[in-house]
Amino acid sequence: LADTALKTADSGYLTRKLYDVAQGVVVMEYDCGTKRGVPKRAIYKGEEIDVPLREAILGRTSRHTIINPITDQMIVRENELITHDVALKIEALGIDAVQVRSPLSCDTARGVCMLCYGMDMSTSQRVEEGMAVGTIAAQSIGEPGTQLTMRTFHTGGVASRGLVDTSYKANHSGIVELRDCNQVSVTVGDREILTALKRNGEIAIIDDKGRELEKYKIPYGAEIKHGVGDKVKKGTVIVEWDPHRIPILAEKAGTVRFKDIEIGETVREEAARGSDGTELIVIEHTGEKHPQIIIEDANGTILDFHHLPAKARIEVAEGDGVQAGQMLARQPKEVKGSADIVGGLPRVTEIFEARTPKDPAEMAEITGRVELHSDKRKGKMTIRVISDSGIEKDHHVPSDKQLLVHAGDYVQAGDPLTEGPLDPKDILRIKGEDALWTYMIDEVQNVYRAQGVVINDKHIELIISQMLRKVKVEAPGDTDFLPQEVVDKVMFHRKNEEVAKLVRITEPGGTDLVADRLYARREVREANARAEAEGREGAKGKKARPATGRTLLLGITKAALSSESFLSGASFQESTKVLTEAALRGAMDTLVGLKENVLLGHLIPAGTGFRPYQDIRVKLLAEPVSDGFDGDAAMMAEATRAAEALGADRHEPLGVPQVQLKDVVVGGTNVGADN
Repeated sequence: LADTALKTADSGYLTRKLYDVAQGVVVMEYDCGTKRGVPKRAIYKGEEIDVPLREAILGRTSRHTIINPITDQMIVRENELITHDVALKIEALGIDAVQVRSPLSCDTARGVCMLCYGMDMSTSQRVEEGMAVGTIAAQSIGEPGTQLTMRTFHTGGVASRGLVDTSYKANHSGIVELRDCNQVSVTVGDREILTALKRNGEIAIIDDKGRELEKYKIPYGAEIKHGVGDKVKKGTVIVEWDPHRIPILAEKAGTVRFKDIEIGETVREEAARGSDGTELIVIEHTGEKHPQIIIEDANGTILDFHHLPAKARIEVAEGDGVQAGQMLARQPKEVKGSADIVGGLPRVTEIFEARTPKDPAEMAEITGRVELHSDKRKGKMTIRVISDSGIEKDHHVPSDKQLLVHAGDYVQAGDPLTEGPLDPKDILRIKGEDALWTYMIDEVQNVYRAQGVVINDKHIELIISQMLRKVKVEAPGDTDFLPQEVVDKVMFHRKNEEVAKLVRITEPGGTDLVADRLYARREVREANARAEAEGREGAKGKKARPATGRTLLLGITKAALSSESFLSGASFQESTKVLTEAALRGAMDTLVGLKENVLLGHLIPAGTGFRPYQDIRVKLLAEPVSDGFDGDAAMMAEATRAAEALGADRHEPLGVPQVQLKDVVVGGTNVGADN
């Protein structure tokens, strides 16, 4: 039971951190005018659809107009809400992905706009202005955390380990096409099989007109069941592989030579399973020796070589002749732990805190071909990627690390080169924000889906948007930022927009403008007009340079502490530090979030306290009175003055508007607001 108690505390803390980072996010306006969006697709678990497309797009705002190509019927217009009926029609079209508006791509200065948020999950209507969507997002993600912890005892063990894919089946009938697979024919026993020697090759099914119906990435060493141009029926197995081991294959035919493979030092001998012989297994070792299998031709020229990672089982003997595609060694795949939420809650926290995982994968910095080199340093090797334009980038990795690429492979920027979890900061740096959005949403959803908990993507997107709120200035250009300064994204874009309207004077000519200063274009035009009218030369200038920077990924704790409001940060944690730093900076709190206003006893700027609602002016229309009314006009005027005084008093601290009384006719007497 101690476990449950601790997990409840962890889950509560996660909720609090999520709330603190998103508390200021309120629906501020109808449309922010962005042209960006995020793609939504159906999510597969193996070959089964886990989340259909209709569920992924329900309640979102479509980024594009979608028309049925057969009937020319309009299904949904740009910026329209996708309802249940519309979602079913879009799915029936067989569209692969739909671009929708998202809090991630919203351009509203503080908060989100109605179109980017979409449907209010509680009413199934478009969300209203003033809705505290940040609070709802934090609670929607945090609350299931407590449920997840309760279920720790019922799952676990072998049963909950996910089923692994072992093959791909064609979902459509069509013709097979292979792309960049480097496939070779290998004789195994009495049959010939087609083996893929590339890691990122693809197999596609196309129709008679050459349109692509589906495509799959082919794992390295997989058996390709159908060659190029073969016709296959729906449900046919097109690729098959062993999911429990990673093969190391000969890329060229030749003779095997061992290097640094010494029993007792780098390998150990073990009785082979299912036969009388023995096999060599690479062991963890330190020192200068790196076990390798080298393929040579008859003259001793090296044609191919392979580094052997720890635990690899060698399948060939020294001096053997091998053909291209033959297995030289195999490595058992690490069995992932049970998909249990004990690993789940820490995993969600790890993603939202943007922590660098232990022993992360090395990612390709650029797109290009791979070369492998031994490193002079102890226990290291170099993976060099050379782009088509000749740029080289070296990646230094431990030599016993499991490689995912071979010499000659073509990799895209951001492809993992070694085994291991991906570092979200690397994804952001190399592949950009869009790739990071997809990765983080998928990772969080995988944890919750494993436990059968449904969370709408928009809640996760809203939290991620707050984690990506800061920009690190790299070159300040003509703005007043400092190099390496961390600023809010909204402020960064606003300053750049201001600078875009300015001109830096290079030659003042006969004007009174000063060289190397910034002026508004209007000022320059007017000065030039004056100078030319007097027969002098006009000033010359060039566009002001905007600042450049890169988006930072902050964990939720750091993002909450570095919020613009020091009251909100101080009421979260590390109060002394936050308040001291705020005092040293001479910070001013503009009280835009919910938390700061609660602290000071104000109305929160959400719901009915939302500023635009507060600024509604109330006009009192007097009821028509009966002829028999002999009320006292002076008493009525007194009441009016009292109402005004009360309105003025309440207006100051709370932001509640005054009630304005226009001239009101009471019983034939004109009672003015000034009386």
